[in-house]
Amino acid sequence: MYRNVQYCAPGLLHLNLRTGIQLKIVRRIGASPRERGSLSGETCPDIFELSDGNFAVIGTEATAALDDQLPEDAARADYERIVIISRETLLRAKRDIPEQ
Repeated sequence: MYRNVQYCAPGLLHLNLRTGIQLKIVRRIGASPRERGSLSGETCPDIFELSDGNFAVIGTEATAALDDQLPEDAARADYERIVIISRETLLRAKRDIPEQ
């Protein structure tokens, strides 16, 4: 179903966008914001599986606050951002994350 992608490949998403490969959201991973108790059910952290097998995350942008705290063996490209999602969002997504 998915083409073989190498995770943490530099510029993977940038490459997809630059070459015109159209990414699509396939499904939500985990409970919806409403199921997690969002009052509006609209603006909360969320995780989605993409058509190329990768994942997209909606979270609170925190690059400026956390960038200088990354461990020595972690780095991000200029086009990558650090985002925060709630613990509940990730834990409730766990059941939907594929093994392979």
